[in-house]
Amino acid sequence: MQHVDIYTDGAARGNPDGPGGYGCVLRYMDSRGGLHEKELSQGYIQTTNNRMELMAAIVGLEELRKPCEVTLYSDSQYLIRPFQEHWIDRWVANGWTRGKKEPVKNVDLWKRLLKAKEPHRVNFVWVKGHNGHEMNERCDRLATSAADGDGLIPDPGFIAQASS
Repeated sequence: MQHVDIYTDGAARGNPDGPGGYGCVLRYMDSRGGLHEKELSQGYIQTTNNRMELMAAIVGLEELRKPCEVTLYSDSQYLIRPFQEHWIDRWVANGWTRGKKEPVKNVDLWKRLLKAKEPHRVNFVWVKGHNGHEMNERCDRLATSAADGDGLIPDPGFIAQASS
């Protein structure tokens, strides 16, 4: 099974309702020892930082064309802890509620992430943000450039959440 490292980050300006973006870098070594990398990013007109953290992971996993062993790195506790501490299993079992029957936010993206993750073996790893981690800093630049750039698109899930 091919091993792939996925580095992710999300950004939002004026969180919770300004422009935002995600950045993602996929890296793997081929059988000859050659390093392959692919950068992915996109900006959104109006979104949240947490949604962009999730989108970065989703897009990275959706890019994989066959089942892989993945190490997914993020500086987002919001993304990492539900998998490391198995909260997501409880959320699913409880009909996407948490704690005192509070609804889980961003259910559309959590569901999409679970579907994207399904064919792979994924290990979620937290890295400290803005601490000189080369790949985290690279993803941060991708995410902020996407948020600040042209070609921003709507985030339908944010729009639906904001209107409910």
